[in-house]
Amino acid sequence: MAKKNKNLVIVESPAKAKTIAKFLGRNYKVKASMGHVIDLPKSKMGIDIENNFEPNYITIRGKGKTLAKLRKEAKKSNEVYLATDPDREGEAISWHLSHALKLSEEDNNRIEFNEITKNAIKNAIKKPRQIDKNLVDAQQARRLLDRLVGYRLSPLLWKKVRKGLSAGRVQTIAVKLICEREEEIRNFEEEEYWTIDVDLKKDKDKLTASLYRIDNKKYNIDSEEAANKIVSDIKKEDFEIIKVKKRKRRRNPKSAFTTSTLQQTASSKLNYSAKKTMYLAQQLYEGMDIGSSGSVGLISYIRTDSTRLSEEAKAGAAKYIEAEFGDKFLRSKKKKKKKNKNSQDAHEAIRPTDTMRTPDKMKKHLSKDQYKLYDLIWRRFVASQMSPALYESISAQFKAGEKYKFRVSGSRLLFPGHLILTGKAKEDKIDLPVLKEGDVYKLQDVKPEQHFTKPPARFSEASLVKTLEEEGIGRPSTYAPTLSTIVSRDYVEKDGRYLKPTELGETVTELLSEYFPDVTDVEFTASLEQRLDEIEKGNEDWKKLLKDFYQPFYERLEHARENMERVQIVEETDEVCEVCGKPMVVKYGRYGKFLACSGYPDCKNTKPYLIKTGVDCPECDDGEVIERTSKKGRTFFGCSNYPECNFMAWNKPVEKPCPECGGVMVEKTTKAKGEHYKCINKECGHTEKAE
Repeated sequence: MAKKNKNLVIVESPAKAKTIAKFLGRNYKVKASMGHVIDLPKSKMGIDIENNFEPNYITIRGKGKTLAKLRKEAKKSNEVYLATDPDREGEAISWHLSHALKLSEEDNNRIEFNEITKNAIKNAIKKPRQIDKNLVDAQQARRLLDRLVGYRLSPLLWKKVRKGLSAGRVQTIAVKLICEREEEIRNFEEEEYWTIDVDLKKDKDKLTASLYRIDNKKYNIDSEEAANKIVSDIKKEDFEIIKVKKRKRRRNPKSAFTTSTLQQTASSKLNYSAKKTMYLAQQLYEGMDIGSSGSVGLISYIRTDSTRLSEEAKAGAAKYIEAEFGDKFLRSKKKKKKKNKNSQDAHEAIRPTDTMRTPDKMKKHLSKDQYKLYDLIWRRFVASQMSPALYESISAQFKAGEKYKFRVSGSRLLFPGHLILTGKAKEDKIDLPVLKEGDVYKLQDVKPEQHFTKPPARFSEASLVKTLEEEGIGRPSTYAPTLSTIVSRDYVEKDGRYLKPTELGETVTELLSEYFPDVTDVEFTASLEQRLDEIEKGNEDWKKLLKDFYQPFYERLEHARENMERVQIVEETDEVCEVCGKPMVVKYGRYGKFLACSGYPDCKNTKPYLIKTGVDCPECDDGEVIERTSKKGRTFFGCSNYPECNFMAWNKPVEKPCPECGGVMVEKTTKAKGEHYKCINKECGHTEKAE
């Protein structure tokens, strides 16, 4: 019989296995399960509803060899440690592995760690525990809930709308929120309003003030006539300072990132999709080769809704801040923040595993995108442990006659605090003269300006994630896949950085809202999330939750099958069929959109669906610039005559040629210039403001 002299540690990914193996030494073997090895079958529901919702788990297709190798290694090992991710899903994977490897549920073989560093791994090995069945049950309940909704609603949508559609608890709410916002925008009626600024002077002192109150009340100037009346009134008046107020204000640093705030900030600052952000963050978490130190996890666990930080992490940040900036920049002890009521607080916030691994030191070991994300995470964490920025602000009120009051304000930075780390610590000066009560200024100019109220903005990925989190819909691990799904299913399309519902998305949302109000109700879905949290705490039975949900859901399903009318969505195009002359329409196949003749079945002509920009190709006579997708899923713009013409650009071309060289101009957006056009000819590089 073979001697058992090794301990087996099972993780989910090969990258994580490689990093952990280095820390544990030769008495341990570290193997990867490659994610889930056991799950519900894809080909059928896999839930015995009549038998109290008993799940029918099977070995995932293609995972048989992986499982056989793990069984073989487990038999040869002294101890088996299950080191899957420290969350509900990771707990469920460990539970499935435990059963598959015939381990006892009474054994302490589950280990977890918040970061992949030597200390964290060594400490975790010393403190194995039993698998937490409450966590497993919470994950089972979520998985089965999603299966019941998806596998019951999707076939209904196939029958009533078209094949290939899907429905899910979180994605349905996400699409509904986007549709409701679009409806708000459509129904919005702009309102006119005016603001009035005045240029004032006293001796050599000059300043500009804004109308603040009329008869000591907030005002609404809704017409040019009303604005002109005020202009006429104040032209006769002197402007006397009646109040000067000085105060100091603090600007506190933001907390270290949670999953959702990381996705939001990466979207707004780096223009990364939620999917890309999580992909890069996973790489940084699982381990990067940083030279002589080998492979090491650079950030802590990435699926978290907590802003809590360990004392060790705080001490590391304090050491760096004191050495780099001095103890004045250290954050003083402050009261504990009130926790978000929807937060599980199971993990720390996302942070670097070692503050001394600064972005500059790591840059040579990371790709450009990895570096940008690591820099964002590192700076946010370190700044969270720094002192507030301190400003001095001054405001003054002027009266013009007895009726009108104007106000001027300004501020300057006294102490940069955490802003010194972000590069925003400019020595702002108050561009105001010395202001004293009783001083009288003369009117130099009046500047009335017309404005119109604007409709609410469409959701971006960042703002949608924020809203889902605030409403208690989904959990950190669900946001990125939800956003990918609603776009890939053509419920939503991207308009620049914003999300716009398609006709299909609005139609499906309308049908589901009518026949399944609970599934599309934000409060109901949030209450399910709260009940899942109660299961995790051991306060609720997971099968009771399924039973409570399924009975009314099934009754509505039967009603919808009988009463929901079939909807025919026809997307017409300007394309004309070259075979029979009839218009082409958009159809959907297994590989996505394509164009088909509306004369089908008499005419069966089809051709590819091209997203046109309306811009002629600059490099060939009859080509048009169209939107294309690279092998890695990145959008670019190329000629419709490819491969005969190889023109391409990463940004969307505009019809206007470059006024300097006649070359192609493209749309660009940067922090410094905002939305602008830029010539793609590197020798020219002309830029101008977007129209």
